[in-house]
Amino acid sequence: MARILVLGGTDLANAFIAALRAAHPDLEIVLSLAGRTRDPKLPDCVIRTGGFGGAEGLADYLRQEGITALVDATHPYAAQISANAATAAAETGTPCLHLVRPAWEQAPGDNWYPATDYEDATRHLDALSQTHPLTVFLTVGRQGLEPFHYLMNGTHVVRAVEQPDEAELPPGARAVLARGPFREADEAAFLKENEIDVIVSKNSGGTATYGKILAARSLRMPVVMVARPPVPEGAIVGDVESALVWVETAL
Repeated sequence: MARILVLGGTDLANAFIAALRAAHPDLEIVLSLAGRTRDPKLPDCVIRTGGFGGAEGLADYLRQEGITALVDATHPYAAQISANAATAAAETGTPCLHLVRPAWEQAPGDNWYPATDYEDATRHLDALSQTHPLTVFLTVGRQGLEPFHYLMNGTHVVRAVEQPDEAELPPGARAVLARGPFREADEAAFLKENEIDVIVSKNSGGTATYGKILAARSLRMPVVMVARPPVPEGAIVGDVESALVWVETAL
């Protein structure tokens, strides 16, 4: 029996697995999660949790478990696991697909400050805070907070799915726990109520968190947009339908 390993932890991965089960009910699907989220959304398939031990450990798993094909449907900013997937697949001769939702495109009315990484984003904040203190809405996830500990002229509002550890939060930051999707009207109200001056966001793509971008556009609010890391070489698609077509060729 063919076995597909899906590296997931995203809504896109879950949607792909649901569609794959419908199209191939006899196919064995294994979903691998990093284990950082305490209460993840889980589709109906075999679940494994935890790391593999780098690219070599993932290659060993592919061999030992007889994996027919590998689909990397992790978050666009999970650069290390995507790189490990490409390396392990090449080493073992396993067909590998990167399922990556398309990035947001800047539209008329958007006031974006492009940043290459989190450190570059902090430089934008330093420049913007020269004239007055900033209230910064940080929506970069728990793993990306450390570089923002050093903004001197401002405070942070941090939104996360789960409560960050105190040491993870920038000094004086306030954490808001919420899980998308977020509507534009609700995001606009949130930005006004919290007197936000600027948003820092990853270019995650998709619709679940796009409401804040629409709200910032309507309020003419600046957004420091952190660019995605490069995707490894190999097959890349941006939607479930294209991923299903790829599976047909890989099986």
